[in-house]
Amino acid sequence: MTDIKLMLQRLDTLVVFKALKKDPAVSALIETLKHLRDGERSLALESYCGFVSELYRQDDCLSQHLLRLVLEDENMYILRKGAGVEPGWLVEECLANELYTLEALSYISCDELIAQMGGPDFVPRYRTEPLDFSKIYADRIHAVDRFGYGIYAKYHVFVVRDGEIVPVEYPDEITLNRLSGYEAERQEVIDNTLALLSGRPANNVLLYGDCGTGKSSAVKAIANEFAKDGLRLIELKKKQLHEIPNIIKKISRNPLKFVVFIDDLSFTEDDDDFAALKATLEGSVSSTAPNLVIYATSNRRHLVKETFSAREGDEVHRNDTMQEMLSLSERFGIRVVFRKPDKQLYLSVVRELAKQYGLDIPDGELCLKAEQFALARGGRSPRAAKQLVEFLVGTETKKEG
Repeated sequence: MTDIKLMLQRLDTLVVFKALKKDPAVSALIETLKHLRDGERSLALESYCGFVSELYRQDDCLSQHLLRLVLEDENMYILRKGAGVEPGWLVEECLANELYTLEALSYISCDELIAQMGGPDFVPRYRTEPLDFSKIYADRIHAVDRFGYGIYAKYHVFVVRDGEIVPVEYPDEITLNRLSGYEAERQEVIDNTLALLSGRPANNVLLYGDCGTGKSSAVKAIANEFAKDGLRLIELKKKQLHEIPNIIKKISRNPLKFVVFIDDLSFTEDDDDFAALKATLEGSVSSTAPNLVIYATSNRRHLVKETFSAREGDEVHRNDTMQEMLSLSERFGIRVVFRKPDKQLYLSVVRELAKQYGLDIPDGELCLKAEQFALARGGRSPRAAKQLVEFLVGTETKKEG
């Protein structure tokens, strides 16, 4: 039988994990315990039902819910450990006591609470299971460079909104094994990513080439593939490039590895964002971090759109300025070209996608439709191949219906 008064005292003294008490389910459970301590059975029953309602939003197991909160909590202990700073023995002792408290809380069964409330048989129930919080947390700390903490433990794709890094709850689920063609091009990016993950020097990468050749899909698939190894992706819009120094400040001491992804990058000649990216690529002290690289995609090798009027400017050293702008792409350590596919590669992609989608159609007919579709779409590309196969799958499904 749980000593409710002692449990509440222990919960009142939480320091490392004090933020967990703000969780709606935990907060309602604490209220339930307080009402039971004070002998307020009806109020306890009301709070209990609120607690179970909040718990059901995530899980039906109290133990798993509490453990998940513990592992995802961004607290001063894990921030120090992640930055390679030892917290000290007093903080370690505090952590051990709090993990014991939370594990004990996770063992409180619904049967025990319902019995003390004198609740009827139809009161909602939840599960518990034995979990060693101390061991699991120690294992997580040991592998914090793969699992991360806080929002980085729960999500692996992020955007920047109002200066803050915020998670994307439902990112594109594209995987490497679903991409066909351009294997050599993607392997260059994969090898660079593996270097980053292993702590070796890694380069910023520019993926450029024709529209619809799978440049963005390659980056997203790589982020999905290596999320389990500690890779996180932060997507930036071009107008947010000035945020890069702020991002670096936020993640530079994080044990995870980050790709800042800029899709469809290009500049006009008087673009203010040009300088922000240039400073980062040149590696000034304030604009680099060893756990971060930039992956950018563009339909242009020269990222600055040059006009004929710009060539006729009245600047004394205009040629030097134009060369600086046009050579921005050279500042990427790796440049990978995704050229428009020839007929053979295009049809190979179509066949592979048809196989993935389970499309049952004779090869000759499939190839004929593929060429007709490409002609109507203005050219061959992996994007056109995917659109064709999805169209055929949809048509086939409609016929069967």
